[in-house]
This record gives sequence, C-alpha cells and structure tokens, in this order.
Amino acid sequence: MTANDPVTLLRREVEAVATGIAGTLPSEPSLDPPDRPEHGDYATNAAMLVASSGGRQPREVADDLAAQLVERLGDSVERVEVAGPGFVNLFMSDRWFRESIASLFDSGGPKVGPVPDPRSTLVEFVSANPTGPLTAASGRHAAFGDSLARLLRATGHPVTTEYYVNDGGSQVEKFAESVIARMEGREPPEDGYRGAYVEELATRAAAEAVPADRVGEVAIGWMLDSIRESLERFRVGMDAFFSERSLYERGLVEEGLGRLEESGHTYESEGAVWLRTTEFGDDKDRVLVRSNGEPTYFGADVAYHADKIARGHTLLLDVLGADHHGYVARMAAAVESLGGGAAGFEAVILQLIHLVEAGEKTKMSKRAGDIVTLDALIDDVGVDAARFFLLERSHDRTIDLDLELARSKTSDNPVFYVQYAHARIRSIVRKAAEDGIEAAGALPEEPVDPSEKALLAEVLAFPAEVHEAAEKRAPHRICAYSTRLAAAFHAFYRDCKVVGIGDEELERSRLALCEVTGSTIRESLELLGITAPESM
Repeated sequence: MTANDPVTLLRREVEAVATGIAGTLPSEPSLDPPDRPEHGDYATNAAMLVASSGGRQPREVADDLAAQLVERLGDSVERVEVAGPGFVNLFMSDRWFRESIASLFDSGGPKVGPVPDPRSTLVEFVSANPTGPLTAASGRHAAFGDSLARLLRATGHPVTTEYYVNDGGSQVEKFAESVIARMEGREPPEDGYRGAYVEELATRAAAEAVPADRVGEVAIGWMLDSIRESLERFRVGMDAFFSERSLYERGLVEEGLGRLEESGHTYESEGAVWLRTTEFGDDKDRVLVRSNGEPTYFGADVAYHADKIARGHTLLLDVLGADHHGYVARMAAAVESLGGGAAGFEAVILQLIHLVEAGEKTKMSKRAGDIVTLDALIDDVGVDAARFFLLERSHDRTIDLDLELARSKTSDNPVFYVQYAHARIRSIVRKAAEDGIEAAGALPEEPVDPSEKALLAEVLAFPAEVHEAAEKRAPHRICAYSTRLAAAFHAFYRDCKVVGIGDEELERSRLALCEVTGSTIRESLELLGITAPESM
C-alpha cells in the first residue's frame, strides 16, 4: 500500500497513537471495516496490543486511545467509541470521505504497494500431458495459475510462469502407438488414446509421410502447438515450456541427483538409490533411481526442481491436480534437501470440475476420448465467463460449472453483473462529458450519502484484498471482491444521482467516485484475466 492511500494513512495515525502510549507494539494494529455498520467505519485492536505489552486493562487503554485519536484526527473523525473487550471503533466524518474520494481521483485510484520481502517465484501450472488437447479441467488450472501469477506480480514478486512438458515416458509411447494404430486402420491398444483428435493426427501424419519411429515425437509437437494456441486464446501467457526430455539430454538428471548425493540425504538399498524424505516429514523414503539404473519419475521431477533452484528462484510454487496429495510431502522434502532452506516449495492442490448442463454433470477422460476441450468451453461461454466461473470457487472446492448460467446475459451471471457495472460507469462518464461536466477532486459541503460511503469503502479495500488474495493463493477472493464492488456501485447508482443535480461540486465529486470505481473494477478484472467492456 502507498502513502496516498487514505486507509493506510489512517492506520499510521492509529499506530502512532498506540506506539506513543506503549512505546513498542508486538505487531501492527488491525484496521478493518466492522461486520456491522452500526459499529463504525473502521475498527482497530490497537488497545489490546498496547495492553498485552504494558500490563494495563484493554478497556482502560481503549479509552485513552480513543481520546487521543479524537484529538489527533480532528475533523476527519465524527466520533470514536470503545466496544467489547477493547476494540476502538472509528466513525469517519463526511469530510474524510470527500477528501478520500478527491485523493483517490487525483492519484488515479487505489494503488497496490509491493510486499516488503518479494521472492523470485516460479509458478508451474497446467503441465498436462501433451497427449491430447487441453480439457475444461485443465482450464481451471490455467485460469488459476495465470491469475495467481498476476496477483503475485501485482504485490511485487518477480514471477516466471512455466509449463512442464511430459514428453517422455510410457504415456508418450502409448500415444504414439495409438496414432500409428489409426494410421494403419486398427483400434488403439486397450490402454491407449482414443477420440477424434487421435484420428486427425493419424490422418495428418499419413498425409505428411511421417516415419513410424518419429510419429510420437511429431504428434507430441503438434499437440503442444495446439496447447499453446489454446492457452493464448484463454489469455494465459506462459513464460516458458520446459521439456522433460531436455532433463536427460542436458544431463540435468545426473546433475540433480548428484546434488542430492552431496547433501548426504541419499542412500543405496537393494541396488536402488533412495532419498531420505522421512527426515523432512514424509511417511516413507522414496526411490530416486531404480535397481536397473533408470531414474524414477520422482527422480526426474527432483532434477527439474533442482534446475528451478539453479535458475535463482527462491519459491517454487506448483499448481497440482486433485490426485497429487501424496506428491507434496516428498517434493517438499526433496527441495529442502536441495536448497538447504534457501528455496521453498509450495503446492496448491486444485479439486475437480464438473460441467453441468440441464442438471446433468459431464465426465471427462482424455484416454477414452470422452472429453470437453478448453476450446469447446470457450466457444460455448466465452473466455470471460469461462475464466470467472473457473476462478470463483476456492481451489480446495469442486466446481460445478453451470453452462446455462455462464451463457446468460443477465445480472444472475456474476461476470456479466461486474462487467455491466464497468460499462455503466463508462456510459455515465461519456454522458457527463457531453454535458460539459468533468470529474474532479471536489469537496462539496453536501452530506455523504450512505451508498457513497459504502461504495468508497469497497474501493478503499482493494489494495488489502489483492495482498490477501496473493498471500492466501486465493484468486477467488478477487471474484468475490469485484462482485461486492459492482453491487456497491449499482446501489450507489440507484440511490444517488450523479449528473443533473444542480450542484456542480457534488456532480464532480460523484463523477470522481465513479471514475475510481471504474478503474478499480477494471484492475480487479485484469487480475482475473477478464475484460472490462466500455459498453454493453
């Protein structure tokens, strides 16, 4: 948060008074809107922090704190009350709200400041096997990982996004066998891949006379091109695609396993090489190299994460599927072995997605060919609706995506509801400009309407919401925030006339509030990878 943010400035005033009473505080005081509006505009626990470090009763400290805040804040505060065990509730004055609108307008809206300790973060996500097109389920991973990266960047973290391409191993062999079978007019093997896309690849491979020993490699390349196009269409820009095969070709597997051996956390047993992951909380040790000398999948994955660390990243953040719970502890142990605490590992597990049509849920299987592709979902509901509906639930909850609702152009559709608020604001601003009225940081004497206060409070909450969403890996919080902000604007528009009031200063102030609301909606949607239309 920045110095021109009115809430940050208010928090600093509260902290200054509390520090003056206590000398030092154990932590930064909170300053948040209370759950009930009758408890004021903001509430702080500063008195309880002072009491915990000074041996005084919280209510006694709260009375002292409240009195000093009234004196210090002057005409910015209407009154200060003490509640409960020692909370101090601040009722801000109309003047403070008017000045806050003016300040936000002059600075171009609320600003999200950087965290004090940014980390070089590599976010690996999607990483679906390139043995078929991206499914709608992969779309959840794409939307989540991309929006999380946007949030982390917004809060000051240097971020690299990466797709790990599983272009080696048995699944690629089965994929190649399936394409070759179709080229030869046969059914794919029982555990192979089916579906129209396999037949299309076979037809193309036959037309281009691809040799049988290169069908797998070439078909994987075609599928990877398709995946890139789908991601770009979904507004997901990957910084890099990292090939699993390159780990072996560049000697990175041997190098990574060598680093583990040097760390002293490996041992040999029954001809295999093991990593002592139990030393770091795993339920059992894991095999890195089989007794035949071949690295396990885990061994290759450890080497991949060793390369991430070697590239200078200090936080390795993997977005994983619901079937990867058992993977987390072992990889965290491996990263701890490799980085010695210099690099951290974090995994976010995403739950499943069901597409719901007329009350019926779809089932998706890439191998069976029974899939709903990400492109098909985009064609059906559009990028904006697809991204919002795939992001609006916490990552640890299953999504039932109602296709009929996502298609609708009504206020029941949350993304339409938010976008319409932005389009309405732009319409108001255009109409005001035609009438020769421009927004300005004006300070009219008119009382602030409750709907104005509610809207401004939501706008002012934006920086804190972004920081919390980034810290908690929770893009869904921005979906909820943008919906609340849109609702506050719609209520304001219902209750407060903006132009044609007859009071030029009030018109300019309310136009300024519209402008900062519009820019905040736009920035919120940008964090979600969603457009903010000028008209609808």
